Amino acid sequence: MGAPRDVPAPDVPGAVTVALPPALRFLLPPRDRADGMRRLRFDPDATLGHLVRAAGVPPTEIGAVRLDGQPAPLTARARPGSTVALEEVARPEPAPDGGYLLDVGLGTLARRLRLLGLDAAWSNRAEDADLVTRADEEDRVLLTQDRGLLMRRALARGALVRGAGTDDQLTDVLDRFAPELAPLTRCPACGGVVRPVPTAEVAPLLEPGTLRSHAEFSRCVSCGQVYWRGAHAGRIDALVAAARSAAGRRG
Repeated sequence: MGAPRDVPAPDVPGAVTVALPPALRFLLPPRDRADGMRRLRFDPDATLGHLVRAAGVPPTEIGAVRLDGQPAPLTARARPGSTVALEEVARPEPAPDGGYLLDVGLGTLARRLRLLGLDAAWSNRAEDADLVTRADEEDRVLLTQDRGLLMRRALARGALVRGAGTDDQLTDVLDRFAPELAPLTRCPACGGVVRPVPTAEVAPLLEPGTLRSHAEFSRCVSCGQVYWRGAHAGRIDALVAAARSAAGRRG
């Protein structure tokens, strides 16, 4: 079934109106944002889920749905002239048991999440279908800025990451899921668990200057990368402090 079409004129009989709250109006075409609604031709076979997608809104971004003022599931069908009112998904929503999966465009965000101790899987070669399959099989929430990816019906959990820069993207993800943080317990390179190791165990892998300057080391159990408190420690400390401060404000 094709998606319901836009209605170019406001007086087309039977048009269905999809109304969005202010926080989601950026998803509408520019011409519709001021009014906060999009009008679609009535299709008796279209579910509310079809209408939501046709309006340009990924189902992952909505919470309650009201059909002509009454709560309704996305499997319900509108009537000619109906109004479908959407609410933004409530924040914070439960953090996923399996962690996060980020699409190819969010590699820097994945690294930031890992620095905060979050399970954030990422690959720069993953195709869209593979991302959806992996997210579902591993019980991860798929993080992306690609609305089309979140429209896929096979996707169980996803979230549209907001923000043009990594700082804003991180703030958005932490606000949406409010996860428990465990800074510096995951490898920023691969996401594996990082554990303290005796200096003697990693000494053959390090430069003499590093051994003279540092006495505490950790190592990723997955990729073997060795870590110590080096030149970037100040920036990492600032990242952790900002994340914890934001979590405190949410609490």
